[in-house]
Amino acid sequence: MKDVCILIPTLDEAETIGEIIADFKREGFENIFVIDGNSTDSTREIAKRAGVKVKIQRGKGKGTAVRQAFELIDSEIIVMIDGDGTYSPSEVRKLLEPIYNGEADHVIGNRFAYGGAFVRLHRLGNWGLNRVFSVGYGIKLKDILSGYRAFTQVAVKRMALVKEGFEIEAEMAIESVKKGIRIKEVPITYKKRKGESKLNFVRDGSRIAYTLYVLAKTHNPVFYFGIIGFAFITIGIISGSYVVLEWLKGITRVPLTVFTSLMIISGVQFLIFGLLGDLIVTLQKETLAAMRDRDERGK
Repeated sequence: MKDVCILIPTLDEAETIGEIIADFKREGFENIFVIDGNSTDSTREIAKRAGVKVKIQRGKGKGTAVRQAFELIDSEIIVMIDGDGTYSPSEVRKLLEPIYNGEADHVIGNRFAYGGAFVRLHRLGNWGLNRVFSVGYGIKLKDILSGYRAFTQVAVKRMALVKEGFEIEAEMAIESVKKGIRIKEVPITYKKRKGESKLNFVRDGSRIAYTLYVLAKTHNPVFYFGIIGFAFITIGIISGSYVVLEWLKGITRVPLTVFTSLMIISGVQFLIFGLLGDLIVTLQKETLAAMRDRDERGK
């Protein structure tokens, strides 16, 4: 499997990293790259003793580690797996098969296929984020935050990744949709993590949701501006209802009436921005598609 590099981002994974490396080697994968986020335990030492390449990342965050690793890996296919022992190296061929068959350039392991060892709150949060992704990007995926993935080198080079933290998985899915990279999900098992999770449900969940929303502005402007417009109109309706109730009592609320008008007008304007933006994006996609067709005919 010389054309495949196994990428393992780690941070204090001494309990599991040795077993993961050994399992991949039993599967026939020798090209293994551990990029470590300055672990304070023996993660790096265990990985080095196992005979794999180890690199200490620059800066902090999983996203920073992954982006740095992508710059250093030149293998045709990259398999990314978390180092916490929640994924099974024995299932790696499930992720590689769609790439070898020419079906996909980015394969995501779906942790929900067999249930998965999720805390109820995390399961609910993942479901909500996947729903937001489906609405915002028009593609139904069941697990955009999975840490077990496979990519072609071509797909990796086309992704313009900038996120530094746990938002990196969502960003990779978004970039694939925006760049026309073929995505496929495959069922995988998801085991209980050894030790405490490094993911903060509120902090990291809100960052991921914000990433999904902000990056939608150049792909689905109706979704991006529609949420803002809907929020303004909702505020206007609520304040307007109060103005009407007060007016029926013979009380005139001039400042609040002006505020209501501004909220509703602003909301409608944001909706119009979304529609105009959607028209521009559609024209851009059609132009790019026509250019690709022309280039293919020229070849």
